Amino acid sequence: MALTTERSRSQSADGSGDGAADGCGDPSSPVAARPAPAPGAIRRNAPGLALAAGGVLAAATVHAVLPAVPMLTAAVVLGIAAAHLPGLRATVRGRARGGLSTAGKRLMRVGIVLLGLKLGVGDVLGLGWVTLVMVLGVVFATFFGTLWLGRRLGLPGDQPLLVATGYAICGASAIGAVSGVLGKDEKDERHGSDVAASVALVTLCGTLAIAVLPLLQPVLGLDATQFGRWAGASVHDVGQVVATAQSAGPSALTEAVMVKLIRVAMLAPLVAGVALNYRRRRPAAQTTGGRRPALVPLFVLGFLAMVGLRSTGVLPSAVLNGADTAQQLLLAAALFGLGTAVHLPTLARSGAKTAALGLGAWVVVASASYAGVLLTT
Repeated sequence: MALTTERSRSQSADGSGDGAADGCGDPSSPVAARPAPAPGAIRRNAPGLALAAGGVLAAATVHAVLPAVPMLTAAVVLGIAAAHLPGLRATVRGRARGGLSTAGKRLMRVGIVLLGLKLGVGDVLGLGWVTLVMVLGVVFATFFGTLWLGRRLGLPGDQPLLVATGYAICGASAIGAVSGVLGKDEKDERHGSDVAASVALVTLCGTLAIAVLPLLQPVLGLDATQFGRWAGASVHDVGQVVATAQSAGPSALTEAVMVKLIRVAMLAPLVAGVALNYRRRRPAAQTTGGRRPALVPLFVLGFLAMVGLRSTGVLPSAVLNGADTAQQLLLAAALFGLGTAVHLPTLARSGAKTAALGLGAWVVVASASYAGVLLTT
């Protein structure tokens, strides 16, 4: 999904493209060689980061007024709206582009690191090996089933891989994690638009699950425990899982969150596997600046470190609650930034294939998780 030429012209004119703004890109360039952001780069990022902060505030307001709408979902929708509103469109594509790109990439990684504080090793092991095997099977079937379907539909670029990751693990957070290990230049508009479109699709389907899955509970004959596990194994984002499962009561919510966190734990090995496969298939000369992506990126190591820290039990609840709030705000800012990269007219032109992939992947994850729940309860 190509972005408009207007955006390209504005980036080349003011240097606010992704690589310039983030200090990445070709390592031989003066921007990439700087040990710290230059004052000019900070000034270029400031409008976009301020706009992202405003988007977070608006998303939080929407969630406060309509609790059924998760803040992260609202952030994506507001980002898409901002990119198409006449009064904001020029700003989003022009002087705010650098800061919005920084939010979509850098803040997403910090949010993923903090996501590790939701997960304790003891909590996961306490569910038993049968549940662990069930979740692994669902992740495996969803990831490879969605990837195969996306290739068969002929979707271009990285979209099949990104959508498969989002459905299999934890929605937009997983998409952001995998996009960071593909070795793509941050000025690659094709990749950036693939990420934005994948986030929009996964977020939309996860939001629809909040309304659809509770309606299916009596039809499928699931008790509260079974429904909670089904929601945890099939819904994408953690917030969406909570919103879906709480309709069936506290026991369903507890089961859903624990099963979901096992899926979150699969983030690190999946990212490492994607990075290893990418390194094998692509010579270093074809990646950004002639460098291959790290097998285990620094932010994934940070995620694992936070899991270990949470497992020690030394962190008080106040710290964990504060980290959870910070994680939500960071991810909301990142998703707002990614939402502004969505170009609806272009998305509409490939909408049939994209919608088919979203629906097909939804059927895969829901069916695999339903079968897993029946086999293990």
